[in-house]
Amino acid sequence: MYNPQIETFVKVADAGSFSKAAEQMYISPTAVIKQINLLENDLNLQLFIRTHRGLTLTRAGEALYKDAKYIISYSKEAVLRAQKAMQQTEGTVRIGVSPMTPAQFLLKIWEKIHVKYPQIKFQLVPFSNTPENAREILKNLGEHIDLVAGVFDEEFLRSRKCEALELCRPPICCGVSIYHRLADRKMLTLSDLSGENLMIIAEGWNWYVDKLRYDIQEHHSEINIVDFPFYNLDVFNQCENNNGILTVIPNWVNTHPLIKIIPVEWDYKIPFGILHSPRPAEHVQLLLKAIIDIRADENKP
Repeated sequence: MYNPQIETFVKVADAGSFSKAAEQMYISPTAVIKQINLLENDLNLQLFIRTHRGLTLTRAGEALYKDAKYIISYSKEAVLRAQKAMQQTEGTVRIGVSPMTPAQFLLKIWEKIHVKYPQIKFQLVPFSNTPENAREILKNLGEHIDLVAGVFDEEFLRSRKCEALELCRPPICCGVSIYHRLADRKMLTLSDLSGENLMIIAEGWNWYVDKLRYDIQEHHSEINIVDFPFYNLDVFNQCENNNGILTVIPNWVNTHPLIKIIPVEWDYKIPFGILHSPRPAEHVQLLLKAIIDIRADENKP
């Protein structure tokens, strides 16, 4: 396997002395000798015969010299291939996806983006939706994942050290098992929720959800609020298994096949958009600009 000592070995063999190789490498002869000594120790071989006239390769040294030339050439070619591949994917926008962060927002605008900016490409990057993982991804957007779609508020963005392009404000709805007594309803009322267990994410996660919580606590005590810490598939399973009612958004309609999402006669909405780094890369900025331009065109009279 290639290491820097191999390249030093080749330079010494070509130069015929430690001092000449050191001059070419702009380091001290002592440093060159140290690298060769380490290489000989690692290989348990003598590579050079040292005399006052200079250096001569041993048989082992001659054999390694031939192999080393190939190793160095192959390694450099591999680096060039990797760099070329990286350049080819530099313009690719990496979108993180999980059951709670679907990429469906692209469906409506992808064709228009492609027409306007055909050079933009996407790569979907799945990730495990745990609190710790989601927090790390959002704090480090731009490293392995460029964009994530989801709900947010100002405090959420501040604490996760990211920014957002708001796409819409979907209504907060209710998700119920397809076997629930309310599953056949097209619209729910607050009176429908009387005596039910309404699952609401823990206080402090989102200001818009907290507003709904406070209204229910103050004016609709007949509705039993059940807290949960984080949106994931386990929460959807809990809702289905326990015949509860889960606060959701329409964007999660395909998250669980046994959960039906029904709108409610209340005026509670929540911002939904594209979460991104405060300093997105140029190709990510281009995508965000494309989305803004497309939305502006759609809103023209």
